[in-house]
Amino acid sequence: MNILFLRHSAGFEHSYLPDAEVALKAIGKENGWRVLTTHRLDRISAENLKKFDILAFATTGNLPFTDEQKSAILDFVRNGKSFLGIHNATDTCYDWPEYGEMLGGWFNGHPWHQEVGIIVEDTNHPATKMLGDYFRVTDEIYTFKNYDRNKTHVLMRIDNETVDLEKGNREDNDYAMGWCHEYGKGRVMYTALGHPDALWHEDWFHEHITGCIKWAGRLEN
Repeated sequence: MNILFLRHSAGFEHSYLPDAEVALKAIGKENGWRVLTTHRLDRISAENLKKFDILAFATTGNLPFTDEQKSAILDFVRNGKSFLGIHNATDTCYDWPEYGEMLGGWFNGHPWHQEVGIIVEDTNHPATKMLGDYFRVTDEIYTFKNYDRNKTHVLMRIDNETVDLEKGNREDNDYAMGWCHEYGKGRVMYTALGHPDALWHEDWFHEHITGCIKWAGRLEN
């Protein structure tokens, strides 16, 4: 399996990105996958994407993609390949409505940067089965706009008892931390975890990312 990981920062640059590159290459080596990491937007083209099975984003800001590049990304997924969004993949491409529709939502603030409880809604999914039905993590917790759990399969959410909901910004208080769904013939996987550099050195987090990739790549269902 071939994975292209784009880590372009047109907005805030997350310090975890070098750690993520190293971790993804290590995960690839362990599983016999080829992982190419890049910050270059010109690597995104219909021709180049033919070489890959999964396109992963950890990007910020409005990326200056051409219309051809946008079509190439959407067609890549619609025609049967997969997209993996990591943490700040929701904090990007605000000027591209179809991207938000494909991914399942956009960043709408991070009111909590603390230890929180996470309720695992699907304990059998490849991305979350190693997490049990509940775990605690210190992370920068995103909230999302244009997110609707009726349009995706939520894998985990914040335990609202562990945060100050007064700081939240959703009337329904539904703060998902990961989801997945089909898009055309392809698959879309998103995990909101990953802001702290240290997470990328944790074995359980490597297992989580590995599970995300296995589901996206149809190695596990």
